[in-house]
Amino acid sequence: MGALTFSPNLATWGIAGLATLGVILRPFSWPEAIWAVVGAACLVLFGLLPVGAALDGIAKGTDVYLFLIGMMLLAEIARKEGLFDWLAQAAVRQAKGSATRLFTLIYLVGTVVTVFLSNDACAVVLTPAVYAAAKAAKAEPLPYLFICAFIANAASFVLPISNPANLVVFAEHMPPLTRWLAHFALPSVLAIGATYAVLRWTQAGALASQEIATDADAATLSGTGKIAGLGIVATAAALIGASAFGLDLGLPTFVAGLATTLVVLAIKRGGLVDILRDISWGVLPLVAGLFVLVESLEKTGILAMLADLLKRAAQGDPGTTAWGSGILVAVATNLVNNLPAGLLAGAAVQAAHVSEKVAGAILIGVDLGPNLSVTGSLATILWLTAIRREGEDVSAWRFLKLGLLVMPPALILALAGLLLMP
Repeated sequence: MGALTFSPNLATWGIAGLATLGVILRPFSWPEAIWAVVGAACLVLFGLLPVGAALDGIAKGTDVYLFLIGMMLLAEIARKEGLFDWLAQAAVRQAKGSATRLFTLIYLVGTVVTVFLSNDACAVVLTPAVYAAAKAAKAEPLPYLFICAFIANAASFVLPISNPANLVVFAEHMPPLTRWLAHFALPSVLAIGATYAVLRWTQAGALASQEIATDADAATLSGTGKIAGLGIVATAAALIGASAFGLDLGLPTFVAGLATTLVVLAIKRGGLVDILRDISWGVLPLVAGLFVLVESLEKTGILAMLADLLKRAAQGDPGTTAWGSGILVAVATNLVNNLPAGLLAGAAVQAAHVSEKVAGAILIGVDLGPNLSVTGSLATILWLTAIRREGEDVSAWRFLKLGLLVMPPALILALAGLLLMP
C-alpha cells in the first residue's frame, strides 16, 4: 500500500524533472516554453494534478505575468522609438575608444537598472541597448551582453524590488528597508564586485583585441523616445513606492508600461500591431508552466518535508545551516530554475520560522545561484530570448563554463558578508 501511495509522487517528480530538463537543454531547439507547458499538461492528463489545482498554480503567477508584460511593453516601445540607439551612442562617446571603459560603463548601468527596476527588467530593457551600443562601437557584442545576464542576478538583492523572488522568500515577513540594507548591503557589494572582477578577467582577451569606434553620431532623441525614457523612470519610481508600501509589483509595472505605450501610439497615431507582434510572448506560458510544476511538487508533500528539515537544522546550528542552505539552494536553482526554487524555498522559510540570517542566506542562493547556468533564472531566459532576437546565441555549455568561474566566488563572498554582519 505504501508503494502504491508513493508511486504518484515519483511520477510527479519524474515529469517535473523531465520538463525542467527540457527547459534547460531545449531538445530539437524547441523554445523553453513548450517543455514547461507539456510537462504541466502531462501532470493534468495523467491525473497527477487536478485541473483546479493547475489553474490555481497558473493564477499564482498573475503578478509575475503583469510585471513581465509591462516591462516588455516598455522595452519594445523604447526600442522602436530609438531610445536604445540614442543611449548606445552616448555610451560609445563616453568610452572614448576604450573597450575596457565601455565594459565598465555598461556594468555600472546594468547595476543601477537591476537595483531600481529589477533583474528581469535588466534582461528585457538593457540587453537591446547594450547590443546597440556594441554595434555602434563596431565591437563584438557578446562580452558586453554577458554583463546583462550576470549583473541581473548579482545585483538582485540590493533592494527588495531588485528581484521579485525577494518578495516571495520573505513574503509578509519582509524586513523594513533599513534592516534590509543592514543585512544585504555588504553581501551585495561583494557579489557585484566579485562578478565584475571575474567577468572582466574572463573577457580580457576579447576586449583587448577590439578597436572601439569613436565616431558615433550625436543623434537627437525624438519626442516619443523621450516619453519612452520617462516611462521607464516613472516605472522605477512606481516600483520603489509599491515596495515601500508592501504592494505587489506587477500591476504598477503593467499600468506604467501600458500607459507609456498608449501615449506614444496616440502621438504617432498607430503602430500597435507592430508592438504586439514583436514582443516575446512565449515567456508567459513558460512562467505559467513553471508555476504549475511547483504546484504539483507542493501536492507531493515535499514542502512540509523541506520545512521540517530546515527547522531542525536551524535549531541545531544556525551558522552551518545558513551556509549549507544558501549553497544548496544556489545549486538547486540551476536544476529547477530559481522561480520554482524560490517559491518552494520561500514557503519552506515561512513554514519553518527560521532566523533572518538563514532566510537571507537562502535568498542569496535563490538570487545569485542562477549565474551558474543559462536557465537558472527567469532573467537569464529573458536575456537569452533578447539576444537571440538580435541574431546572437549562447549555448548552455558555453554559459555553464563561464558561470562556473563567475558564480561560486560571488556566492561564497556574499554569504560570508551576510554572516559577518551583526
